[in-house]
Amino acid sequence: MKKMKSHSSLKKRIKKTASGKYIHRHGGTSHNNGCKSKSQKRRLHASSEVDKTVKRRVKRLLPYS
Repeated sequence: MKKMKSHSSLKKRIKKTASGKYIHRHGGTSHNNGCKSKSQKRRLHASSEVDKTVKRRVKRLLPYS
């Protein structure tokens, strides 16, 4: 049986922690920031955990992480 392929773009965007959580960066920070409040832009700096509803999909796309 062939090796499963990891999703290349997801490899660059999501990291798996030692405890098994998946961490990602927030989107919406690259442009059109003039209309966003300071607090909203500050909140987007922090990394966050992948939602539990998406976790199963991420596991399937990154089989060797």
